Amino acid sequence: MGIRQKVKVRGGAAVAVAAVLSLTLAGCGGGGEKPEEPQKPASSQPQGSGAQKPSPTGGGSSEPLEVIATSAGPAGIVLTLNSALRDQGGFLTVSGQIKNGGSDAFVRVTAWKGDEKGASATSVAGATLTDKAGKKRYYVLRDTEGRCLCTIGITKIAPGETIPFFAQFPAPPAGTTEVDFNLPTFATATIKVSG
Repeated sequence: MGIRQKVKVRGGAAVAVAAVLSLTLAGCGGGGEKPEEPQKPASSQPQGSGAQKPSPTGGGSSEPLEVIATSAGPAGIVLTLNSALRDQGGFLTVSGQIKNGGSDAFVRVTAWKGDEKGASATSVAGATLTDKAGKKRYYVLRDTEGRCLCTIGITKIAPGETIPFFAQFPAPPAGTTEVDFNLPTFATATIKVSG
């Protein structure tokens, strides 16, 4: 046999051995049992700490959310505020839910965008915080492209539907423990700042 023929035979044998090994390993898959999923560590921090967006449906937690204030709006709409968390980056994030307690779909959501030019018509960018003691009003923050750091994409709320929302503001001074939250069409709600 020439050198070329030996290389072809050895190469073919190597391919055959690799194929047999891969079939053998595939057959050792564990009897069709599903692998165990890794356990997720329990978090000691409450949900919503920091500047996280609330998930649509309230995060799936069976624990009821804390209610720090409620405010009535038109046509059976109710605003529930769950947290006003100050973070170390100098921001304050207000999170809550808007529920349609009426019998018709609520579509007048454009009032919540506020009067600011370029604000998304489907956002809660019109929300404000007022620090009465410091005599300052705070508006929802914007990113470098002018988009609000708040919930967007609210086009309508069906009867009985609850929509989670958040809005991020500059944090008032550390001594400020209470602010007034306002979203157009709702009554002003006084809320405690935590964090």
